[in-house]
Amino acid sequence: MKKGISCIFLILMLLFLYVPVIILAVYSFTDAANIGVIHGFSLENYKYLFTSPELLSMIGGTLLLAVGSAVLATVLGTIGAIGAFYAKTRTGNCVNVVNQVPVVNADVVTGFSICILLIVVMGVDKDSYIPLVIGHVVLSAPFVYLSVMPKLKQMDNSIYEAALDLGATPAQALFKVLVPLLMPGILSGFVMAVTLSLDDYFISTYTKPATFDTISTYVVNATKGSQTDVKTALWALSTLIFLMVIALVVFMNLSSNKDVARGKEGRRSDKI
Repeated sequence: MKKGISCIFLILMLLFLYVPVIILAVYSFTDAANIGVIHGFSLENYKYLFTSPELLSMIGGTLLLAVGSAVLATVLGTIGAIGAFYAKTRTGNCVNVVNQVPVVNADVVTGFSICILLIVVMGVDKDSYIPLVIGHVVLSAPFVYLSVMPKLKQMDNSIYEAALDLGATPAQALFKVLVPLLMPGILSGFVMAVTLSLDDYFISTYTKPATFDTISTYVVNATKGSQTDVKTALWALSTLIFLMVIALVVFMNLSSNKDVARGKEGRRSDKI
């Protein structure tokens, strides 16, 4: 009885999460102007998406911002996690607490604070991309930190110390021993940083130049307008993003399963 209720609850939750996305994907392949009536199959939404200079420019700028800010956030988050892990207990605990503040804090507060600090107080040009990049790095770096820290705790510290005893410099031990061991956590943090940047709306709204739009800000503005072609093309864009996320998740799961299998084979060979 309990298993049946659990299965029903799980199915309802999955339907609640994925049915709206599936409906949106289905309508992206039709010529319907509004969700509710399907007239026929069409690829015009995808054609308009890949032929509209405005949409292509917006998508390209968003991806460039996401990847660039994710690289910076990954570097800073990884350095912060390594520093906090090898620091004294009190210092490490302090860094952990400070790192949790941007995670719990509302995005609107973070965006508004960065806008006031950089543009109002420090006088940074409001048409500059500096506040926007800094805002996305501040948003993403704490999550990279949280992705790398568990890998550090699972790692055998004697490996790093052994590298130092064998003559490696601290820099060599860091890049040749420590970073490869942390790479799964670093990659997970990078992917999360890209996702957070693509999804962010509030920080982008407060810090972006007036002539620049990310996918999130563009979608919100487009839904308020009356351009039907743009609205339906965004259905196609949402479908493509959803499919890419599924492919990325499947790839990461397969890679992690291979790593686990290799680890088990290594343990067996050691026992033999």
